[in-house]
Amino acid sequence: MSSLQLLLLLDLLGVFAFALDGALTAMRAAHLDLFGVVALGVVTAIGGGLLRDVLLGNLPPNSFRTWYYLATATAGALLAFVGHRVLARLTRPLLLFDTAGLSLFCVTGALIALEAGVGAGQAVLLGCLTGVGGGTIRDVLVRRVPSILTGGLYAVPALLGAVVVVAGVEAGADPLVPALVGAAACAALRIAGVVRGWHAPRATLTSPRELD
Repeated sequence: MSSLQLLLLLDLLGVFAFALDGALTAMRAAHLDLFGVVALGVVTAIGGGLLRDVLLGNLPPNSFRTWYYLATATAGALLAFVGHRVLARLTRPLLLFDTAGLSLFCVTGALIALEAGVGAGQAVLLGCLTGVGGGTIRDVLVRRVPSILTGGLYAVPALLGAVVVVAGVEAGADPLVPALVGAAACAALRIAGVVRGWHAPRATLTSPRELD
């Protein structure tokens, strides 16, 4: 499998996972109709990639150049709508789909940024943006505090996955190896953070009385 084929496969898997996640969130948090469920699923699936491509000047964005992305996102959202009763019985389905999309998108976003010729640091940031962008737009649309602002580990795992990918590629490794390792590292840290209640450091404000 060539690197381009690998990139497309991982990207489409991330699109499908995030579409499921966005559609399930729409039904649970906002009780939307079929159109709303599909729309939110598609926005969740391609939102991060759209933001990345706009910043890279890659226009029109990848998701609008072919039919693969929109078709995959729509299929994932429709599957969630039709099979939501079955999916609801799974253990933490939203966490699983969200983690899968986050892990896959942070590595593909970093790889696409590197192929566009940006520096290592910029590639890491764009990889993270690709991972968290769609979920952030999803949360805003359903009037929920975005996951990256709630204190849980969300952006940090995406950054870790992107760092692994960029470091591996810059070291001369075949993109497949750092991509798989980066996705696994992102998923492991994300799930561990949820299970163990880990969160990023928080600032503790001191009241004026305590300063006296």
